[in-house]
Amino acid sequence: MATASQQLRFRHSTIHYTRWGRGAEWLFCFHGYGEESGSFQFLEKTLEEQYTVIAIDLPFHGDTQWQEGLSFEPAELLNIIHQIRPQGQGFHLLGYSMGGRVSLQLLQLAPAEIRSILLVAPDGLHRKIWQRLATDTSMGQRIFTQLMNRPGWLLAALDGAAKLGLYNRNLLKFMHYYLDEAPQRKLLYKRWLTLRRFKPNRKLAKKIIRQNRIPVQLVFGRYDPVILTRYGTAFSKRTDGLVSLTELEAGHQLLREKYAAAIARFLVK
Repeated sequence: MATASQQLRFRHSTIHYTRWGRGAEWLFCFHGYGEESGSFQFLEKTLEEQYTVIAIDLPFHGDTQWQEGLSFEPAELLNIIHQIRPQGQGFHLLGYSMGGRVSLQLLQLAPAEIRSILLVAPDGLHRKIWQRLATDTSMGQRIFTQLMNRPGWLLAALDGAAKLGLYNRNLLKFMHYYLDEAPQRKLLYKRWLTLRRFKPNRKLAKKIIRQNRIPVQLVFGRYDPVILTRYGTAFSKRTDGLVSLTELEAGHQLLREKYAAAIARFLVK
């Protein structure tokens, strides 16, 4: 099946997703922050025989037109998945970066339906207290709003810390990219608040993996300054060998053609 750009009406919104492949197995893919469903296109040739692949644009990403305010419940995403895949059909998950957090949350909602999970440089394996404070409390949201309107003081402080060797320069570039320009800050605010309900419980996730015997593969970039391999190492403990970890000679950007074979080998049987 050739790549198809498709849409699904959900309440007042239009959910956009990309579909390709003709395999009997169904694979749902979730992209990283600021990316879109097309991020997984580099895997098409490798996976199209075995999988029917559905890559969904999350709210305020890609071509999805989200009209439900700044809220998206995990159960709503599961509802969308159920509308796309054949009734009763189990499925696999592939999550990259932010999409890893999304996948882990889905694991907690529908463990009996999930056959395997591949998490690439995944968010959701460590606690981000600052992000939770910014999105989960009224005071935190007020401070977050003020920061998005006037981020200069924070960036100046981080610049100074980087010069003293107290803050990672690669992370500093990341912060500047998303905070320097007002349109990017506005999107950051919308995306963080809208996806704030996706906050998987790691202890519960590991219990579900063991109970349902769900194989999970973690892939990290050795030089990733954002998502560290040690997060995956800690998560893989006490999972009865069901969680495996691989580290590539790379940074955070792992959804690239040169890593296609390394990633796809965990999916192709």
